[in-house]
Formats: sequence, C-alpha cells, structure tokens
Amino acid sequence: MPASDPSPATDPTSRRQARPWELAALAGLVLAVVVVLALTGFSRTERGADGAVGTAQSDTEARAAAVQTLLDTWASAVRTNDAARLSGLMDQAAAPGFLAAETRRAGNVAGVEFSDWGYEIAEGAETAVPSSLVDALGADEVWAPAVQLRYAIADESPTRKPVALVVARRGDRWALVSDSATVDGERRTWRGPWDFGPVVSRRVDTGDGRTSVVLGHPENATMVDRLADELPAAVVNATQLWGSNWAGRALVWVAGSQDEFTALVGPNHDGRDIAAVAISDAVDPDAATVTGQRIVFSPASADRLTEVTRRAILRHELIHVAARAETVDRSPMWVLEGYAEYAAYRGTGEAERQIAPALTAQVGAEGPPTEFPEDTDFSGYGERGSVAYETAWSINAFVAEQYGESRLTALYRTLAVGEADPETVDGRLSDVLGVDADQFRDRWTDWVGAHLG
Repeated sequence: MPASDPSPATDPTSRRQARPWELAALAGLVLAVVVVLALTGFSRTERGADGAVGTAQSDTEARAAAVQTLLDTWASAVRTNDAARLSGLMDQAAAPGFLAAETRRAGNVAGVEFSDWGYEIAEGAETAVPSSLVDALGADEVWAPAVQLRYAIADESPTRKPVALVVARRGDRWALVSDSATVDGERRTWRGPWDFGPVVSRRVDTGDGRTSVVLGHPENATMVDRLADELPAAVVNATQLWGSNWAGRALVWVAGSQDEFTALVGPNHDGRDIAAVAISDAVDPDAATVTGQRIVFSPASADRLTEVTRRAILRHELIHVAARAETVDRSPMWVLEGYAEYAAYRGTGEAERQIAPALTAQVGAEGPPTEFPEDTDFSGYGERGSVAYETAWSINAFVAEQYGESRLTALYRTLAVGEADPETVDGRLSDVLGVDADQFRDRWTDWVGAHLG
C-alpha cells in the first residue's frame, strides 16, 4: 500500500501488511517531541544601534556564507567523530543536551559507510525571531535558516532531509544553539538510525560491482545478518522479473524501537501489522531517478517473521524499489501490491495455499472471487487486508502462468501510471494481454478455483 515519507519532497512507495502468521500487532506508539528553549524555527534577527530588532539585508550574503562555513565544520566534526571540535561549535546558551546528543551521533555515524555527509542552507521561508527570544539568548543575532542534511551511504546517490537548526552570532562568531523541533511544528529535524544508538552495518555485494547495505543496532544484529544473506538473491529475483533498468542495490534498515520506526517511515505507520515499509524521498519521473530509497523493517519483525516470510517481505519490498521510478501514485493497488506479492514468492516453491491462506479459506466458504479488490481493501487490517493482498497475488500469478512474466511486467508498466477509471483500466488490460477484460476475469476466477479450491 502506498506510504509517504514525512519529510518534504516525499513520494509514495509501498507498505506491505503482514499476515497474522507473519507479524503480530505491535504496541501503540507514543512519540514525544521535546521543544528545547522554544527557540528552533525562527529566522534570524539583529539588534540595531537603537536597541530595536531588525534585519540587515546588506549582510545577507555574508551571513549565509559564515553560517555555511559553520555547517561545513559541524558536518566534518560529526563525520570524523571529533568531540572536542563539536564542543567548540556550541553557543554558550546552546540547548541542554544538544552537545551530548551530537557527540553520541558522531560516535554512531562512525559505524556507517557514508560516501557523503554535509549540512547545507536551502531555500525556505523565514519567521521573524521575537525580540524576547533574542534577549533570552543574549546574542547579537539569531537565525533559523532552512537547513538540510545531505547524506549518501555506500553507492547510493545523496538525499536530503530537513534540519530545524538555530544558530547565534556573538561578535564575528556564529555557533550552534539547537536542532530540536520548532515551536509551531512546521519544521522538524529528521532523525536517522544513528540518532537511536550504535549502528551495525553490513556491506553486501549484489552483483556487477554494486553495493547494498543493511543497517541496524547491536541488539538486532542477527536480523541484520539474515537480511544481508538474503539480499543478493532478492536483487537477482527483482532483476529477473523487472529487468536490469534499476539500481540493482538497496539500503535496508532494521529499526530498534517504535520511536525509531516512526522517525524513519513517518507517523502514519505505528507498526501494527506492518513488517516492513519501502519508502523514498524524491522521484524525478522524467529522468527516471529516485533518491533516498530504503526498506525499513519494524522492531518486532526479527521475532515475528519466519525464514520464509522474512525472505518474502524483503523480495516484496525490493520490487517496489526496483519499480519506483516508473510507478505513479494512485495506480490500481491490485497491480502495485499484487506484482510485489508475486515477486515475493516467485520461484520459491511455496505451496499456493500457504501463500494465500485467507483467500483459500474464502474460496472454500464462498467460492472464488469474481471482481478485483478495491484500493481501500488494502488498508484494512485482519482478514480483509490479507484477502486483498492474496487476491492481488492471484491475479498476477495467473497472468504470469498464462501469459508469461514479460507480459506481467508490461501490464504493470501500463497500469502503474496513475489513477484511471475502470473502463480505462480494462482497456489497458486488454491491450497488453489481448483478451477481453470480462473474459480475463472469468478465466482468472476459474484459475483461483482450480488452484485454491
């Protein structure tokens, strides 16, 4: 099911609902956001000679250059785990705990194979800093520019995430004050795995000199190792089905807590019945490029998933990664999720009734389905959601068996182009498969009855 990253420039990818035998419901999430000193998110102000707070437009470029130098030094200190240098970058009135958090982050970042790590000033609206806050800091100037963390791991292209930063100037020196949530909540700092504890990283060769990475924490290192072992075969599986026109690598994260899972995938996913989520930051459909793609496993997945379901979920989410550049939001869910479900079990030899137990039970009680599942069915929990995913799998498995995998992938590309009315969808289906849509449904219904009845 489509999911969205909470940061700007997000794009939908997928969420796979786990069945009861895959992942039990996880505990509810309480996300506490601490607002430190009520400072973050305000634009800079400057105190004039008469004591009034005002702007100095003529100093804008010089200010930006000076703060960018501070950001560059900050990034270097974090990446090189230089605690002394970090301490020297802090303002005398920096938010309590900020230095300690940065020091921990620097130690954790050292365990990740970054190919890029930097902070940069981006375009963004500014909010005037109240004079009362300037007085509280006692600084000559306070600024909350729009800042982004730019990072890349191994061979991935750099992606950018928001940082709610406040800096202050005393004389000629700019220093760090806070990177916590803004008072109005409009700008928040994105947190990565390195913000939640020590990181373990596994580098995986996934063919043709391409590097994939699996990240987690010491407490879930076994899950990290298992996913790393499965990843090369999962990449081969995706390439065989989708084709070679994708990156051929993946970034996989294993969350260690509900707070971390929410930070990585967004507040709309609280972990109930979710084994993993594939998500990305930005898609350029014209250039067919995607940045910030990652597969995030929930904190309970290590205990709840079997060897079979862990492999299936990884392959399911990986096909979303492969197809993301050619997938448009609001396309028919039975295509998006059914294709991924087919990829999940493709060539594994799993019994069809084991792949689709809920649908098998429904066929036994009511007979095989005659209509495709509605998009809203995929967001349902329990039996409704399971039947939707399994029915979508059956449609795609039927196409692969009767018409071949190349036509199945062609059907995906034809239908994953955005929202369309039922008549248009039926027309596209007929164009690709060369069969009337009603005849197709009849044949699919018979196939389900024969395979699951």
